[in-house]
Amino acid sequence: MSADDAAKLIKSGDHVFIQGSTSVPETLVDAMTRRGDELRGVVLYSGFSVSNREAPYCKPEYKDSFLVDTCFVSSNVRRWIADGYGATTPRFLGEVPALFRDGTWRVDVCLLNCSMPDKDGYVSFGVSADLAFSASECARVVIAQLNPHMPFSYGDPVIHVSRLDAAVLVDDPLVEVPTPEPGPVETAIGEAIAALIPDGATLQIGVGGIPNAVIRALSGHRHLGLHTEAMTDGVLPLIESGVIDNSLKRVMPGKSVACLALGSRGLYDLMDYNKDMVFKDVAWTNDPFVIAQNPKVMAINSCLEIDLTGQICAESIGTRIFSGIGGQHDFVYGASRSEGGCSFLAMTSTTTKGMGKIKPVLTQGAGVATTRFQGNYVVTEHGAVDLRGRNLPERARLLISIANPDDREALDRAAFERFGYSYSRLK
Repeated sequence: MSADDAAKLIKSGDHVFIQGSTSVPETLVDAMTRRGDELRGVVLYSGFSVSNREAPYCKPEYKDSFLVDTCFVSSNVRRWIADGYGATTPRFLGEVPALFRDGTWRVDVCLLNCSMPDKDGYVSFGVSADLAFSASECARVVIAQLNPHMPFSYGDPVIHVSRLDAAVLVDDPLVEVPTPEPGPVETAIGEAIAALIPDGATLQIGVGGIPNAVIRALSGHRHLGLHTEAMTDGVLPLIESGVIDNSLKRVMPGKSVACLALGSRGLYDLMDYNKDMVFKDVAWTNDPFVIAQNPKVMAINSCLEIDLTGQICAESIGTRIFSGIGGQHDFVYGASRSEGGCSFLAMTSTTTKGMGKIKPVLTQGAGVATTRFQGNYVVTEHGAVDLRGRNLPERARLLISIANPDDREALDRAAFERFGYSYSRLK
């Protein structure tokens, strides 16, 4: 049917899940938005999403029509939430499917962006299993775009056409996310982390310039595995060269595992009907007890700032929620339980405006994504320090050693004022 006819299945008061990653079902979203004048109180759930535009329902005239409630503040809804029209629900990404399954979050309608059917009548929602799998499982109504640009991926994101209440044929290219080119600072961070990663490790790698710099520095490693949240273009050279062969993993050996993908058309084409790449429900990929079964799990994530005790902020700038923590906590914890595993929280030592990111205390209102009880390695362009087993004065000393050199004197004074003799005796 047409998108406009499919959107008529959405009623006022419905709770609607919108698929994310790079596969937001834009045609269906536009059709739903066109009904904004007649709909009221439609709650919209979303997670991590990458779009080329701001969500069309984020307009003042729709403030009572569509009520945005997201567990990850993506760029397409960031301004709307910052202006106070929408809301975000704090939750580890791996725990969101439980909200659907136990009824805490009702799902009346699920909007998907799917591949064309295979010979048996199954379609795949390709680049986004993450929350889409559980949402489609729990929804009363499932509406799908059938899109020839969507790869058919194996694992959980597969649904039979008989389960669809409406299908709309579209021709919508997926959003492509260019691989950031690491600069000298990111390269230094990447090399510092890669030097601490052993052969045979199982990798979880975040998104952005620093994670890609790490990947580039791993080209000389052997028998690496991949069990991650987001699969990006950065891993393609390691898969194609055999550096990532998944031979030593204990969970799904021989398979590269993720719950979502974002990258170029080259990545999407490689995924298409590729049984060596498996996409799973985020409740499974991000389960720390699943993660921990693999050996030498190396969890590599970015952060925004850190205080002298090791508290990590990764989602907010002061009181303003900027993104979400995704699977950072899940993989930090999973790596800590893995035999030979460890975690890396990486960032440049200063912001683009030259402000230091290592601070005496976190910015007022900043959220703690990784507590000081969980951290392992913290890495900047000035080096890597391991906080595991270190008391608070020792942590402060180590963190100051990798801070922006211009900030170290002030940080040293702040540490002495806070910790007194127990800090000064470390000199």
